[in-house]
Amino acid sequence: MDDGRKVSIYFDTAADGQTKITESFDPESENSEEMQRSGWQAILNNFKKYAENN
Repeated sequence: MDDGRKVSIYFDTAADGQTKITESFDPESENSEEMQRSGWQAILNNFKKYAENN
């Protein structure tokens, strides 16, 4: 389903050689912005765990 919301994800090399991921998104109106931010953070945390172990 395309609801017109957008997300942008940027990967940059940080000064210490690690990868910095910056994500921004259009919030939807059903859940609070904080709840949505927590959900996106959980996805990033799982991605980090996967990337470090594979």
